[in-house]
Amino acid sequence: MTLFLLRRLLQTAQVLFIMSLLVFVGVYAVGNPLDMLVDPQATAADTARVAAALGLDQPLWVQYWRFLGNALQGDLGNSFLHGTPALQLIVQRLPATLELAVSALLIAVLLGIPLGLWAGLRPDSFGGRTIMAGSILGFSLPTFWVGLMLIMVFSVHLGWLPSGGRGPTREFLGLEWSLLAPGGWRYLLLPALNLALFKLALVIRLTQSGTREALLQDYVRFARAKGLPPHRVVGVHVLKNIMIPVVTVVGLEFGTLIAFSVVTESIFAWPGIGKLLLDSINQLDRPVVVAYLLLIVFIYTLISLVVDLLYAALDPRVRLAGGQTA
Repeated sequence: MTLFLLRRLLQTAQVLFIMSLLVFVGVYAVGNPLDMLVDPQATAADTARVAAALGLDQPLWVQYWRFLGNALQGDLGNSFLHGTPALQLIVQRLPATLELAVSALLIAVLLGIPLGLWAGLRPDSFGGRTIMAGSILGFSLPTFWVGLMLIMVFSVHLGWLPSGGRGPTREFLGLEWSLLAPGGWRYLLLPALNLALFKLALVIRLTQSGTREALLQDYVRFARAKGLPPHRVVGVHVLKNIMIPVVTVVGLEFGTLIAFSVVTESIFAWPGIGKLLLDSINQLDRPVVVAYLLLIVFIYTLISLVVDLLYAALDPRVRLAGGQTA
């Protein structure tokens, strides 16, 4: 286990280094932030002074090595627009995105697994066919269109839920949470549903296919032959085995919920890191974009490590230290 963790940490460091180079070159080679930061009527001397203050007058390779040296000390640069550390801006917005992503994941799992089980156990029933047809819609419908439809139905026509914003929050453990504030869930529900739609369809199809496959296995047939009640056969023998691929995929998909929440946060004006990224791209705030992308890469590698550990816990045949199966 120790060797496995050390090897994964080394791989994480390598991935972060390569991504920092690719991201830095890709982001800093596009556009000129001075066009956004300096008044068009400013003199050449004023423009040169701003460029020197931001370090944009140096060659690209000099800027990268300076960035890399500062990054090793936990400094990912200061925002061009806000003048504050880019990482600090992201950390301030991160709780809102994490709350949205966790809520969306819970909706996908808590609804997707029971619906997938139902569709897998009764594939020819009306309910099973309806569930699978609905999962196809979940894959097909664009996120931005679904978000607009949710706002139109539940906010404009019915007036049940607010159309945007985060609403009231309450502090807990130094962070602001919508779910802990009275009425905060009303602001969270629509964006969480919108973000969860694709993942819900994915969990349904994974669970349904896993259930269909598990029902054909010998251990399930043996359990039925022993006279075990159906709920025990499904709950112990079927569900436990289909959870291995579900946990693996859902764990990795949690990273995509964080990384690709940009559309949902923009539609519902949710003040998370996705909206911050979009604003930073529009305003060519390079340090914030680079810090965001590197943080997402780190979160991905961390989630991947956690998924590997959970996989080993669910399947004792996996041996993480040696990478072999028993």
